[in-house]
Amino acid sequence: MRTVTKLVSGWTFHTSFSSEHTTKALPGVAVRLPHNAVDLELTYLDEHSYQKEFAYQYTLAWEPALAGREVSLRFDGAMANSVVWVNGQQVAAHKDGYTPFSARLTGLLKEGDNLITVKIDGSENPEIPPFGGQIDYLTYAGIYRDVWLQVNDAVSIANLKVETSQELTDTKGVLVKGFLANPANAPVSGKALVELCSVDGTVLHQQTVSLGATGFEAAFASLAGLKLWELDAPQLYLVRATLDNGDQLSTRFGFRTARFTTEGFFLNGKHLKIRGLNRHQSYPYVGYAMGQRAQAKDADVVKHSLKCNLVRTSHYPQSTYFLDRCDEIGLLVFEEIPGWQHIGGQTWQDESVENVRRMVERDWNHPSIIIWGVRINESQDHHDFYTRTNAMARSLDTTRQTGGVRYIENSELLEDVYTVNDFCHVATPEWMKGIAPTPLRQPRQVTGLDHEVPYLITEFNGHMYPTKRIDPEDRQAEHVIRHLQVLDKAYENPVISGAIGWCMYDYNTHKDFGAGDRICHHGVLDIFREPKFAAWGYTSQCSPAEQVVLQPVTYWARGEKDRCEVLPLIVLTNCDHVELKVGDFAAKRAEPDRERYPHLPHAPVIFDSRHVNMSDLGAWGMLWRDATVTGYIDGKAVATVKLSGNPLPTTLQVQVDDTVLRADEKDATRVIVRALDQAGRLLPFLDEVVHVQVAGAARLLGPDTLTLKGGVTGFWVETTGAVGDITVRVSTRRMGEQVLTLRAE
Repeated sequence: MRTVTKLVSGWTFHTSFSSEHTTKALPGVAVRLPHNAVDLELTYLDEHSYQKEFAYQYTLAWEPALAGREVSLRFDGAMANSVVWVNGQQVAAHKDGYTPFSARLTGLLKEGDNLITVKIDGSENPEIPPFGGQIDYLTYAGIYRDVWLQVNDAVSIANLKVETSQELTDTKGVLVKGFLANPANAPVSGKALVELCSVDGTVLHQQTVSLGATGFEAAFASLAGLKLWELDAPQLYLVRATLDNGDQLSTRFGFRTARFTTEGFFLNGKHLKIRGLNRHQSYPYVGYAMGQRAQAKDADVVKHSLKCNLVRTSHYPQSTYFLDRCDEIGLLVFEEIPGWQHIGGQTWQDESVENVRRMVERDWNHPSIIIWGVRINESQDHHDFYTRTNAMARSLDTTRQTGGVRYIENSELLEDVYTVNDFCHVATPEWMKGIAPTPLRQPRQVTGLDHEVPYLITEFNGHMYPTKRIDPEDRQAEHVIRHLQVLDKAYENPVISGAIGWCMYDYNTHKDFGAGDRICHHGVLDIFREPKFAAWGYTSQCSPAEQVVLQPVTYWARGEKDRCEVLPLIVLTNCDHVELKVGDFAAKRAEPDRERYPHLPHAPVIFDSRHVNMSDLGAWGMLWRDATVTGYIDGKAVATVKLSGNPLPTTLQVQVDDTVLRADEKDATRVIVRALDQAGRLLPFLDEVVHVQVAGAARLLGPDTLTLKGGVTGFWVETTGAVGDITVRVSTRRMGEQVLTLRAE
């Protein structure tokens, strides 16, 4: 029977590495995993500070239960070029920073203490993807995912693969393939009990099969009464396999079909237009080193806050906690191998092909994943290399199509789906005057083919129009419009399966990209996951039955726009119509702008000269007044937003995602701080210093003195291993103090 233990505490961290670390426990800093080798500043950071070697040490105490067993350490991810020693002997080496690996300790452990040493190298080694060229993201060094101690019998289950069939019928089928681990080449005999269960473990069907030399198979047919994995009802099931020796492994799966065609994308045989965003897995200050809760929260934000139906894991395999949550909530995933534009030499390419294998074998049971990205993002064509990556994915998984993200036209199509970053958008400030923009190219123009092929837009907007949350209202408005114009064009063309915007949130990057502050302000959310106006362009596409959306794209200030005009005023909404009432003037009504956005599920309402004269709002030099925006559905008012003509700092809003955290994990939750006026709207120009104090069973990630930007700032609070209360105090000079009480259990 196997035991699996997460090794959170007991590690020491060393800011350099020498051969002495492999044989001697040296003084270091006590850390908990996951861990970031170098915590960076939010802005004007030095990305070279982590591009060196570091060491981690762990003392594993001998226990009688280890005798005669297979013992290994499993690393979910470490950046990068990791080497592992036990008692001075090297037992593992793994180049890639994004996929898991194991270090076998069997036969090398002694009674007493056993020294585990891990060297990781944050250098951008040109023989390891994604390195060798410039990269528009950071690859933070450290053991940034979990590490597990696994103890098995000589023969154990290494992996399970679940293949479904007849998904759209009431006679569904499941083929379970089990792969054995047998590092000592022990004799293999006996049987495996394979159980098909509900997700809570209740057995629905079972059978016993014989073991082969390397594994086993169990086929279940004519399975009635089982449900599909759908976006609005993501039904999951469990396969559990148990060997005669008691070794057991389980995995979740779902019944669903996913197919890209020349007529669009179909999930479970039903047409679905993809509306998604790209996601990096990084966080302020601590880089990649965030645990389960924070990873899962990002999936919730994409699905429930932004109302997207797909996320792309740009540009590498991401945390299994994130993918697990996508399975649970019904969020589709485009997963791809590490890389950004650059293709290295033969050693580099061999490693990249292995990345395909590791990615697919790790994640092949996630129903949320609908396509494998087997091409280096935005790279040039390379026939031999991409023939190999496609062949690897197809040999391992015949149930999913492959895609390869490029930005060049007339690119060789070796994949099943032509996936392309389309940054052709040429909208100008004239967009409100009826001059048609060019949001997307036609598929055949891009592919160079004389026939249609499955086609998906994998990035748009992004660097073409970066927008900070502190940017003027005009830029915020055009940022909104550029996203909506591309989405509208994607909805118009049935050949285009959908469009995935760049990107979900702002992220730290190399000096070669983004703003001078080392942040790419490409997100519809800021780096703390707080929405910019463009985020509401995505949210407003949901059904009002799910959420009524009414978001005016305005700071509501007389002098914010040129000529001191408030028009045009964009309102992002899924209401039937909207009324705008300013001061004592009569309310003005406007419907969704179907003239400019005929294909969106919910076009924005745009108040302009078609509906309002400037004299109706009060001319320059007249009093600036309060306004009310009201949304109507079926003739009834369903939402109201008040805009203050005299906004004043009124409320310091401090909001935490979770109030109960885990003490036994390195658990973290986000806190958002907002400065609000008397109408509950953000005060975008309030330059206020925010002081943060965290006491009790947690610590603050990042500095304790922050500044509001666009009326908002944020931070994460992380448990320390202690059980008890956590007090978070947030104060400003003008709006006083707010206190939160959390709990680590």
